[in-house]
Amino acid sequence: MIIVRVLVFILGFVVVAGTVISAMRTFVLPRSARDILTTVVFRTTGFLFGLRTRKAKSYADRDRIMALYAPVSLLMLPLAWLALVLSGYAAMFWALGVEPLEAAIKVSGSSLLTLGFSSVDNIWETLLAFSEAAIGLFLVALLISYLPTMYSAFSRRENAVTMLEVRAGSPPFAVELIERYNRLKRMDKLNDLWTLWEEWFADVEETHTSLAALAFFRSPQPDHSWVTAAGAVLDSASLVNSVVDIPHDVQADLCIRAGYLALRRIGDFFRIQYEANPTPGDMISVTRGEFDAAYDRMASSGVPLKPDRDQAWNDFSGWRVNYDTVLIALTALTMAPYAPWSSDRGMLPRAPRKLKSSQKVTSKQEQEVVSE
Repeated sequence: MIIVRVLVFILGFVVVAGTVISAMRTFVLPRSARDILTTVVFRTTGFLFGLRTRKAKSYADRDRIMALYAPVSLLMLPLAWLALVLSGYAAMFWALGVEPLEAAIKVSGSSLLTLGFSSVDNIWETLLAFSEAAIGLFLVALLISYLPTMYSAFSRRENAVTMLEVRAGSPPFAVELIERYNRLKRMDKLNDLWTLWEEWFADVEETHTSLAALAFFRSPQPDHSWVTAAGAVLDSASLVNSVVDIPHDVQADLCIRAGYLALRRIGDFFRIQYEANPTPGDMISVTRGEFDAAYDRMASSGVPLKPDRDQAWNDFSGWRVNYDTVLIALTALTMAPYAPWSSDRGMLPRAPRKLKSSQKVTSKQEQEVVSE
């Protein structure tokens, strides 16, 4: 019987320790780290929300439902943590002699929630009760203290996404952005945009891997999305580099590199498969016909374009291949609203991709950036 109690105590301790480590990995650890418990909670909540969205008749209805997904999942986390801590300590109290099991659960719940309606008899049980009360306060305080941090990161992200509507329309489209800058005679000011979004990509990469729940926080406007905004900016920089006949700005290259690295690292967290070392000849989801239509549209609106359309297509494809797969996957993961060349790609055929572990620069344009 003593051996059984020792094993139960160890099991309870392992459950409690694992729960505390899960909370620290989710909110305290300042780097990308997947956690099994957090993943289970989010997937379970996501499954329940998925059942509800099946009855939605329009995207607006689905968006309204999914707007609650991330907040509800976050609120479910402390409940799961507290339930596991209560169970783990109940096992330890029982192992120390608090019987029957119902009494052990009662003592554990009283200690965890600091209610004090159930007392213990000896010093070891008292110390155990004190430690449980401290852990309970720690878990609740941890979530509360990190909510302002998350919403601050969310606000920074959405500020840039909202500003992009002025430049790229809604839904955002790279061709629209280029046409507006040309119409306003501000093509020489694109450097400021690339600099702003390079910083945005760096911020999003850090926040959306260390606080991964942010990826599922939906924009205040149902037609906005951080993923489609990222795609529009990356396509804009790629089109300017490959198609628009203006002096080359290396800041656009750096923006693209910052963008695809950010999307890839967020994709790594969610285990999205992509070709880590693509070549310019790999297939992308944007077709040549769509590219030609964009080229003709920009030409008709007076945008100065490079005359060699075939070379422009090859150059654009060479840039787009670096972020194409992970961009499309993230739009599906986050159930992003419709946007050209990103969330509308879901049903297009994909070329098979062989995965590699390294992330090397491959396209001709990228090699030029590194050499500089």
